[in-house]
Amino acid sequence: MESGLYVVATPIGNLGDISRRALDVLAAADLVAAEDTRTTRHLLAKFNIDNQVLAYHDHSDARAAQRILDCVAGGGVVALVSDAGTPLISDPGYRLVRELQDAGQAVFPIPGPCAAVAALSASGLPTDRFLFEGFLPGKSAARQARLAALAQRPETLVFYEAPHRVLECLDDMTAAFGADREALLAREITKAFETLRRAPLADLQAFVAADGNQQRGEIVLVVAGQRQRAETIDDDSARLLRRLAEELPPKRAAAVVADLTGLRKKQLYDYLLQQG
Repeated sequence: MESGLYVVATPIGNLGDISRRALDVLAAADLVAAEDTRTTRHLLAKFNIDNQVLAYHDHSDARAAQRILDCVAGGGVVALVSDAGTPLISDPGYRLVRELQDAGQAVFPIPGPCAAVAALSASGLPTDRFLFEGFLPGKSAARQARLAALAQRPETLVFYEAPHRVLECLDDMTAAFGADREALLAREITKAFETLRRAPLADLQAFVAADGNQQRGEIVLVVAGQRQRAETIDDDSARLLRRLAEELPPKRAAAVVADLTGLRKKQLYDYLLQQG
């Protein structure tokens, strides 16, 4: 196997999701750099792999990174893993990748499970554009400020959240995005008590508040982006607007069609005035 750093995705729950290639790399590695050595040793033991494991995380000192650099520089293979899922996705590691690349060493991605992508794929929400936010701030004021800054974004939003904060997070999302904004709660993906529930934010908040089990485990929240208003009035909307204007005042007709289509109320009202 070619010398370098191998960024290895591992299961987020179901061990059957590990790839054959990931197992080959872990078995061949001279060193496995792990966010939590206990979790990783448990995973390796399940597949009868007994390799040297080194702790590497946000609080590691320079010696851990240097040991990895020295191993690769000496022609070795290092596998970088997180507790679960794809390393570097809300996990430490990008500085290590940069250091190795800047030193002229090879870095290889070994793709596989990722909680954010798994939740998005089963969300029923638009996936052509999405914004991964990771974990929101733990303190309420900072979290509310961040959500307010995201309220008008059109992309589908993907968040990780700690179980003990999920209820207050849903409260803040409901306040920032509106009670009717659609969202998905994805909890314990691929595990025995997996939950996937799509509903308006207010309904999700009530669901989680009523069931303490939904405040446990690993949680992903996927939230629909702000619906963008159309810039032109299509023929069907124009016909509907003219028909309603025969029964309602122009401003009221414009408001009803704006609510149904996403078109701007002023744009619709101006159209009626132009029609005489």
